[in-house]
Amino acid sequence: MPLRTYKPTSPGQRGTVLSDFAEITKKKPEKSLLAPLKKTGGRNNTGRITVRHRGGGHKRRYRIIDFKRDRDANATVEAIEYDPNRSARIALLSYPDGSKAYIVAPDGIQVGARVGQVSNNGVLTGNSSKLSALPTGTFVHNIEIRPGSGATMVRSAGTVAQVMAHEEGYALLRLPSGEMRLVRGDCRATIGQVGNLDHKNIKLGKAGRSRHRGRRPTVRGSAMNPSDHPHGGGEGRAGIGMPGPKTPWGKPALGPRTRRKQASDKLIIRRRHKR
Repeated sequence: MPLRTYKPTSPGQRGTVLSDFAEITKKKPEKSLLAPLKKTGGRNNTGRITVRHRGGGHKRRYRIIDFKRDRDANATVEAIEYDPNRSARIALLSYPDGSKAYIVAPDGIQVGARVGQVSNNGVLTGNSSKLSALPTGTFVHNIEIRPGSGATMVRSAGTVAQVMAHEEGYALLRLPSGEMRLVRGDCRATIGQVGNLDHKNIKLGKAGRSRHRGRRPTVRGSAMNPSDHPHGGGEGRAGIGMPGPKTPWGKPALGPRTRRKQASDKLIIRRRHKR
């Protein structure tokens, strides 16, 4: 995915780096695969803000993605499309019976390619399979945690995991974070790496582009009053005046781990912190 730069004709253009969308082959989405997407402005069902810095943004419609990939028939890639709800591109599949589905587009997939199950097509990019059927060293994405629940891991642009070993009904995966984790062998995954690799190099260039995405401004705690934030107050540019940074509610921030004990802890062989 090539990137596009601009001449610095204005402060907003200077330093802006965006995608050139050269890989997009279809502009309008498939109507049968759209669903409404309501905005919340970061508020819960009682109207209180539970997620700060949310609101506004361009109206979107949700693209229904097939994260299960459990159909046995092969499909043809009909188009590569932009999805405003995720960092990756999506591919429109057309099945022999006339039905269509969206999948997260893997890197290197082209219009006209045939994708399906590994048992039918082999270990090729875009094909789906249970982890137990994949050879060691295979690169995968769109990984299920529970069989049949649909992919929940390794779905964002440029991410990829690797099958490191098979043991006692589990597959050992190395995740993009560096974590080594066991996943049940009957969970499904898709071969290859998620496309749109250059997404991490994009620079929005101006505040307005963040507002278009529904992101409101973030104020530094040190710029607030002591009644509004633990870092607030003081004369001039004062330090935070405490052993470590805190959230607005006084909890330790920027480093302390927040994961609670879970039953799946025993499946984590090496945590991402211990690379």
